[in-house]
Amino acid sequence: VQLVESGGGLVQPGGSLRLSCAASGFTFSQWAMNWYRQTPGKERDLVASLSSTGRNTHYADFVKDRFTVFRDNVNNTLYLQMNNLKPEDTGRYYCNPGGSMGRYWGQGTQVTVSS
Repeated sequence: VQLVESGGGLVQPGGSLRLSCAASGFTFSQWAMNWYRQTPGKERDLVASLSSTGRNTHYADFVKDRFTVFRDNVNNTLYLQMNNLKPEDTGRYYCNPGGSMGRYWGQGTQVTVSS
């Protein structure tokens, strides 16, 4: 199993980023997927979840109406569109299948929101 996150970077408050997670080594289309965020010294927080079909989503309150999670089951890629970014969104973002696949993590991608 391999999960490769990308798309992070430095952005000013109010800006946007789109994160990607390229998945391989498992049947991506059959798994719900999650985005997590971690800041130094803290545990990973669940940011967003998406069902295997992409029809059902769940967002943490702190990102509702700003972030959108979606997927491409043909190309085995998960996305996180982040708009109106705030300094408190700074952290390392990871994708994860959850459930029995929850032990697999990528290297994450760093998002820094700062002026």
